[in-house]
Amino acid sequence: MKHFAKIDTDNIVTEVIVANQNFIDSGAVGDSSLWVETDHNSRGRFAGIGFTYDKTNDVFIQPQPFPSWTLDTSFDWQPPTPIPDEDKFYSWNEKKKAWDEIKQE
Repeated sequence: MKHFAKIDTDNIVTEVIVANQNFIDSGAVGDSSLWVETDHNSRGRFAGIGFTYDKTNDVFIQPQPFPSWTLDTSFDWQPPTPIPDEDKFYSWNEKKKAWDEIKQE
């Protein structure tokens, strides 16, 4: 059995199922061309609902976490400022475009 992601007309993943290729090809779940195999070893990452399928690069891309983040050459979202390399916890503050330290109580 394999995992398949259903891609809509905007290349957004709307469903992920476990099936065999013959089942997908049978048309039992609609047009087989709308289904793309997904796994942890190909197409960048395992697809999830809301991910975008980039047909040109044959990769699944996670939803953009914040408007200021940009896609790198590995198809991962990167913040405008790298997270501080410290032994603390941080959250991204989109309004300030900076990392805020999460205070531990």
